[in-house]
Amino acid sequence: MKKFTTLAIAIASTFAISGMALADHHGGNKERSGYGEEKKAGTITEIAVANGNFNTLVAALGAADLVDTLGGEGPFTVFAPTDEAFAALPEGTVESLLQPENRDQLIAILTYHVVSGTVMSGDIADQQLYAETLQGSSLNVDATGYSVKINNATVTTADIKADNGVIHVIDTVLIPSE
Repeated sequence: MKKFTTLAIAIASTFAISGMALADHHGGNKERSGYGEEKKAGTITEIAVANGNFNTLVAALGAADLVDTLGGEGPFTVFAPTDEAFAALPEGTVESLLQPENRDQLIAILTYHVVSGTVMSGDIADQQLYAETLQGSSLNVDATGYSVKINNATVTTADIKADNGVIHVIDTVLIPSE
């Protein structure tokens, strides 16, 4: 667990030093500054780093060399598991996935949480559909009930707007079937 914490701190520090971390984030909405220009929400990666609930996800993105991808142009829709979601995995799973020899498996899991394009909750309201992920498999999206389900995960916070897409927070890590 110490290696994971050290990796998460190192990645977060890198963003802060390079000026990429957001000092102030208000749900990802773009606002006007006092001088007429639009205030940027930040990229998906920047928002995840600044939020504080995605330390494990940020560490995993670093270990998989996907930080620049989700910080890139996009647009992407990311179903982002919280630190609690990662903690619910069987003991030792996260540490194992962060090992260099398991990088391909980690990339598959992380890209299974990403869909190309920006999909807001209003776009899928009252629908059940499949969404193809960057990993290549499809997610079952069910927005027909009182909550939105992504496979077996529940969306706990929707529509966190980023400059390169949107984040929907989920309560479970999604694992692609083999």
